[in-house]
Amino acid sequence: MTRKAPIHWSTLPPRQRERLIVLLSRLVEHRLSAVGTAEENADEHRPPPVYRAPANPTYGKIQSSHLQRQAVVYVRQSTLQQVERHQESTRLQYALVDRAVELGWSPSQILLIDEDLGRSGASAEGRPGFQRLMAEVGLDHVGIVLGIEISRLARSSRDRDQLLEVCGLFNTLIGDADGIYDPQTYNDRLLLGLKGTMSEAELHILEQRMLEGKRAKARRGELHSLLPRGYVRAPSGEVIKDPDAQVRGVIETVFRQFQRCGTINGVLRYLVDHHIQLPDRVRSGPRTGEPRLASPQPRDAEQPAAQPHLRRCLRLRTSPHGSTPSPAGTPSTGRTVAPPQQWRC
Repeated sequence: MTRKAPIHWSTLPPRQRERLIVLLSRLVEHRLSAVGTAEENADEHRPPPVYRAPANPTYGKIQSSHLQRQAVVYVRQSTLQQVERHQESTRLQYALVDRAVELGWSPSQILLIDEDLGRSGASAEGRPGFQRLMAEVGLDHVGIVLGIEISRLARSSRDRDQLLEVCGLFNTLIGDADGIYDPQTYNDRLLLGLKGTMSEAELHILEQRMLEGKRAKARRGELHSLLPRGYVRAPSGEVIKDPDAQVRGVIETVFRQFQRCGTINGVLRYLVDHHIQLPDRVRSGPRTGEPRLASPQPRDAEQPAAQPHLRRCLRLRTSPHGSTPSPAGTPSTGRTVAPPQQWRC
């Protein structure tokens, strides 16, 4: 059997080339349409895609090693006035105990720390509750620390960073009203730091706005603050001496004794020895403005000399050269008083 020689494209006549091109194009078109129909039929019988939600990030961070330790609920408000008037905030913070139970801790494992109610979070000094929290975390007794927000734990960046460092070292979680955070994780550590920085900046901005408002009122002569004993505010807004003759007599006695002995303690001793009570007026309630007598105290003897009120000046109590830190546990803030020539009027 003889084998035919292959036919080359270049040897074909032009008409046969055109016919071959048409046949090949029809063949390719038919094959493509067949493939598309098969894929459409397969798509009709293919089950629809199912959306799978990601694992809960909150519960995924809580491990058995955390549940074996305590859950600490930290409760704090800055002032006693807030504790008395803002009771809803206090209830929300105490309700974190129920959240700890929802997260998996038993009631016997929950430690409630509320010794810092009425204490400022500006520093760890003078906050026994925060110091107790740091000690419990450092002893590896705590699996999670719960607070209504990061600013409740600490307002100072130094104290906040120290807490995050200790929690990260002992694998202790931190939770607030928005979620659960792991200080060992970079993203969570970054988010906690941003929240703390924002709360600290917000506090600074509010303080600056209030101070600027006071300065604006002082420049207009409209800054009305509490007056010392012996002075009243007239309906026109002018500060005058108390119209009561007995009140004026006691105040003049205080000034005379101060000129004589030169010390507040000497004035106080004189008032106590002679059974002289200092006059005052009721500042709130249904009897506002009525005169009353009270036993002298050291701060009461200082009040009559509070001349900045009469000058309608805003007294800047912080020295421009900075403040001197006071020992822990002392009532003084360590701030220095600027000289009168630096007061802003």
